[in-house]
Amino acid sequence: MIALIQRVTEANVCVNGKTIASINEGLLALVGVQKGDTEKQARRLSEKLLGYRVFSDAEGKMNLSVSQIEGNVLLVPQFTLAADTSSGMRPSFSPAAPPSEGERLFNRFVEICQERLPSIQTGQFGADMMVKLSNHGPVTFWLQVDPQ
Repeated sequence: MIALIQRVTEANVCVNGKTIASINEGLLALVGVQKGDTEKQARRLSEKLLGYRVFSDAEGKMNLSVSQIEGNVLLVPQFTLAADTSSGMRPSFSPAAPPSEGERLFNRFVEICQERLPSIQTGQFGADMMVKLSNHGPVTFWLQVDPQ
């Protein structure tokens, strides 16, 4: 599983012109599910996501996690993160999990995250989403837990 995380002051997701999710200070995570991913990868990625120290402490050092600052998290499903871009001029999506499996595991990932931090918002799997954000820093990290 993959998460491209961005520290934000605000972020939202719109579908068909309607805002379906919105957060203030916290993390926006674009989440991709790869073939072979299981609940084990979802659990490990949730630990990394919610524990990753990207927020400043009193001394201005990135030393606090979104959980520690009691921030918000917006999880957005994005299968294109699993694309193979190693050859040619068009991505291959063969590494991505099939849509039904991707949706099932993304939803399970959301549930796992909500067990640890209730302030989780989500995008809509399979929808044409408009994602807006204010990246603070900018701070962006690629988190990956490889399938076994």
